[in-house]
Amino acid sequence: MTPLIEIGEMLISDRERDYFFRPSFANMSRVGQPVEIVAAHYELHHGNVASLIDRAIEAYGTIPAWLLAHINSISTETVKAAMNVMQACCDDDLTPLIGEWKGWKRNIVRRRGSMGDTEIIIIARELIEHGVSGKAKVRQLQKNENAGGYSPEFRVFEYINAARTHFNMPREEAEQLTMTAFQLMLNAKYPPQKGFTRDEYDAVRDDYFKRRQARIAAEKSKSQTSPA
Repeated sequence: MTPLIEIGEMLISDRERDYFFRPSFANMSRVGQPVEIVAAHYELHHGNVASLIDRAIEAYGTIPAWLLAHINSISTETVKAAMNVMQACCDDDLTPLIGEWKGWKRNIVRRRGSMGDTEIIIIARELIEHGVSGKAKVRQLQKNENAGGYSPEFRVFEYINAARTHFNMPREEAEQLTMTAFQLMLNAKYPPQKGFTRDEYDAVRDDYFKRRQARIAAEKSKSQTSPA
């Protein structure tokens, strides 16, 4: 199956087979309860390990080998969340790729797969972003920026019902939408309203004050050079 990368689908291959990932609404529900989905999203984007990865990539353009060892030593909870997200988005057993956690009595041992911890985290955060917050470039007006706000829960069924209502599609089809796909469909059906986005408003404001300051400076210079 050919993945639609623009809406968050992925295809990852190892020596044995291909693994198809889709961060659909239905698969997001497999991550956990509504609160657990939000917790996983936060851990993968704002947790200590995620923040460390972001800073490393910003500073070095990659993650240095010396830092990988440190990340592997502190990333247990983040990796668990990432492994859960990846498995939720794929119908096949991902043990060969991401490994697994095995427990015997009081001992819990991790068997690693072919992917490193950082790879697992980066892929999982991309999947859950397309599945929960969406990555569509939707033009948002300044007056609507605070609409909705933060929610401690991600209620999958509400988005499935919204898709069925807006686009008159069957439940099975709505369940396979990613949040990015849903946003793009909404934007196509309900084009952006007239008005300023935050960036547009800031640009117009800055330009106005820049031109005003230049005009005042020119008038002041003119008055100083005019004969008495």
